[in-house]
Amino acid sequence: MKKLLTSSTLALAAMVGTASADDISACLITKTDTNPFFVKMREGAEAKAAELGITLNSYAGKVDGDHETQVAAIETCIANGANGILLTASDTSSIVPAVQQARDAGLVVIALDTPLEPISAADMTFATDNFLAGELIGQWAAAALGEDAATAKIAMLDLGVSQPTVGVLRDQGFLQGFGIELGDPNKWGDETDPRIVGNDVTAGNEEGGRKAMENLLAKDPSINVVYTINEPAAAGAYEALKSFGRENDVLIVSVDGGCPGVADVKDGVIGATSQQYPLLMASKGIEAIAAWAKDGVKPQATDGKDFFDTGVALVTDHPVDGVSSVDTAKGADLCWG
Repeated sequence: MKKLLTSSTLALAAMVGTASADDISACLITKTDTNPFFVKMREGAEAKAAELGITLNSYAGKVDGDHETQVAAIETCIANGANGILLTASDTSSIVPAVQQARDAGLVVIALDTPLEPISAADMTFATDNFLAGELIGQWAAAALGEDAATAKIAMLDLGVSQPTVGVLRDQGFLQGFGIELGDPNKWGDETDPRIVGNDVTAGNEEGGRKAMENLLAKDPSINVVYTINEPAAAGAYEALKSFGRENDVLIVSVDGGCPGVADVKDGVIGATSQQYPLLMASKGIEAIAAWAKDGVKPQATDGKDFFDTGVALVTDHPVDGVSSVDTAKGADLCWG
């Protein structure tokens, strides 16, 4: 395992692209550099930066939730005179002072995938409608179960205890889509519906998904529906279920729609997933930094929303009435965006 990077070593570890005559530079700061979603996000940013002749420095936390490394990366970007930052924040509220420091220094800050708290703390957010992504898999799961949805036993495999916005939005969207009354829609875990067995956190990775699934199965072995924050967590949940001989009678739903996740839908590991497009998020983000550096223009939100919506599609090979979806063949063509 790599050691946490200090702000000085972060600068040395940055991946640098080709500078243009205008000497525009950008930073990409992701939650991790191991999750395939963020790997593709980095690839999208690198490709667009190379196309536009922009210097790109990329940084990542050790794990999802590594807030300190992200703050150090922001400080490095400011010190290096970057024009803008693309950020997927691990702690969406605690990162705000560092983001404000960057904006005060004249950098444009674009949140990717994960809105900050408040969303206005960034100059703009390029993301999937994460609540809708959750709602789609909730609607699908309820329809797939039919009458059995009324007596479902649901495990909620969330992201982290700090409840970053992306995790709250997907969780709450799923529950609303499934037909469960929400408590405070700005947090998860306060619902009173007896169908919810419990919530556990996964750090958005396979090992976390496995442990969280084991914990919730110990609480109630009759779980038959599993919501997961993303597809690595879903893969871990499936392995835990398999070890209990439950892999064929539990419905797993997830979000991301990455190429491995679509393959898991095709293979029956995941019943349905909501697909988002990290390559598009990153390339649009680089274009926004270029526009800011050249003309002082900031990106605009999608009409009727407070963020730039990069789209979502439900992927499943078992469509249900009333919920629009694409099959895994189409999902494989679209994966990563």
